[in-house]
Amino acid sequence: MNPANLPFDSETMLEGLRTWVECESPTWDANAVNRMLDIAARDMAIMGATIERIAGRQGFGGVIRARFPHPKQGEPGILIAGHMDTVHPVGTIEKLKWRREGNRCYGPGIYDMKGGNYLSLEAIRQLARASFTTPLPITVLFTPDEEVGTPSTRDIIEAEAARNKYVLVPEPGRADNGVTTGRYAIARFNLEATGRPSHAGATLSAGRSAIREMARQILAIDAMTTEDCTFSVGVVHGGQWVNCVATTATGEALSMAKRQADLDRGVERMLALSGTNNDVTFNVTRGVTRPVWEPDAGTMALYKKARDIAKSLGAELPHASSGGGSDGNFTGAMGIPTLDGLGVRGGNGHTLEEFIEVDSLVERGRLMAGLLATLE
Repeated sequence: MNPANLPFDSETMLEGLRTWVECESPTWDANAVNRMLDIAARDMAIMGATIERIAGRQGFGGVIRARFPHPKQGEPGILIAGHMDTVHPVGTIEKLKWRREGNRCYGPGIYDMKGGNYLSLEAIRQLARASFTTPLPITVLFTPDEEVGTPSTRDIIEAEAARNKYVLVPEPGRADNGVTTGRYAIARFNLEATGRPSHAGATLSAGRSAIREMARQILAIDAMTTEDCTFSVGVVHGGQWVNCVATTATGEALSMAKRQADLDRGVERMLALSGTNNDVTFNVTRGVTRPVWEPDAGTMALYKKARDIAKSLGAELPHASSGGGSDGNFTGAMGIPTLDGLGVRGGNGHTLEEFIEVDSLVERGRLMAGLLATLE
C-alpha cells in the first residue's frame, strides 16, 4: 500500500477540523473538554470504532478510548495518544477566529494539537476506505489535561501504552519538518507565601507582606536558571484587598532539564527555598513531573521506519529531542517505542496567532497512514 495514492484532501480535512477548533476546550473547563471529546467520539463511531468513555477526576474532563475493528483486536498494536485540551479560554474564538490566509489557517488549539489529532483519524479513515487491513490493531486515546502536566490521566496513558507495541503522538511537528524522538524532563512546583495582615494605611509597618516575599522569591527562582536546568514562575496570585497587607500569595513554577540528574538537583534547590524570612513563611511543594525520555533502540527503529516512509513520499524527516513536555515523556520513559511530533507544522502555539500550515495536513496524514500500514 502506497500512502501517496490515498486521496487525502486538505480542503475536506479543514472542513472537519474547523468543527473541532471552534469547539473550544480549555483544560480547566471540564464541560467544554467533554463537548470536544463528544465530537471526536461521534466521528470515530461513524468510522466503526468501539468507543469507551472513562469519567474524569480531579475536576478535569474525561477520556475517550476508541478501538478500531481488526482481526487481531485485543492483541498488542498501535496506540495513538493525543490530548484535546487547550490553553485558550472559552471566548478566544472571538479574538482568534478561524481564518485561512494562503497556506496558513488560524484558530485556538489548531496547532496544539487538534490538527494532529484530526489528521490521525483521517489516516485511519483513508486506509479503511481503501479496504486495507493494517498489520496491527489501532487504539486511539484522547485525554483532557496534558496542558497542565497530565495529573489525572497519566495512569491511563501508561496502562494503555503497556498494552501496545508502539505509541504515536501527533503533537505538532518541528519547524524543519522533523519529528521528536525524546523530550526533556519537567517538574512543576506549587509556591505559597504566608505573611501577617495589617491595615495598609493605618498600620502598614505592623504587617508582613506575602506578596513582597513572593516577589523576592520569584527573582531568586529566575536567577537559578543555568544551561543544564531552567526555572520560571508562570502563575502568581496574591492578596484580596488593596488596603490590607497581603497575608497569602500563591504561585506555580516550572523547571526543565535535558537530563534526569540535572532535574533532580533542580528539584532539591527548589524545595530548599522553603523556610521563614522576616516573619513570612515560604513553602514549596512538588507538583506533577514528566520524566526524561531518552531515545532507545526501539524508538530509533520506529523513527527510521518513519524516515523511510517520508523519503518515499519525497520528504526529509529529521529528528531531535525537544524541550516542552508531552505524554510521550511517559510512554518513552517506559521503554515503549514512541514517536512524537507527528502532527501538523505551524507555529505560535499558545498565542492569539496560533496557526497550521495547511499543506502539512495531507503530508503528515500520509506519513501517519504509512506508519499504520507498515508497523508490525
